[in-house]
Amino acid sequence: MSVSDLRQLWPSHAPEGYSCPFCGLARGEVDQPSNRCELTDLVHQDADLMVFMACDGFGPHEGHAMISPVQHREALYDLEDELLSKIAIMSRDVSKAMKLAWNPEGTSVRQHNEPAGNQHVWHYHLHVFPRYSDDMLYRQIRHPVPVAIRAEKAQELRAALTRILAAKN
Repeated sequence: MSVSDLRQLWPSHAPEGYSCPFCGLARGEVDQPSNRCELTDLVHQDADLMVFMACDGFGPHEGHAMISPVQHREALYDLEDELLSKIAIMSRDVSKAMKLAWNPEGTSVRQHNEPAGNQHVWHYHLHVFPRYSDDMLYRQIRHPVPVAIRAEKAQELRAALTRILAAKN
């Protein structure tokens, strides 16, 4: 069975007329009032993936990033194996870039599917967090991160990720 054949097993949770903020970011269009993404959030984009700073932070440390396919895929269930492999490899590269940019004590990744799984944007995204012993990440409520802080973090992470990706070639 292909992904498209299996698609009938799970419903889309996007409301009627949904304007996907991540698709907008991928196109360079963030002017929709409901879109909290900014072009300065973008760290990296290629034909398949984009890496960008999250609009919300958790705990006392800013700077978590998200990896998302450029083409709209709502959830983990909708990803082809090759695309999922590229996301996994990029999560490793972004984690290395975080170590290079900010020297956190560790990193974590997490991903959510459907409302009961705590998904809030109906476009697949994998969170990558810099971790610190005092961050209490999984006990924090998210909070908005100012655009200027996200832009600064994106610039720092972009420089580090460029170095990580260049070292692979």
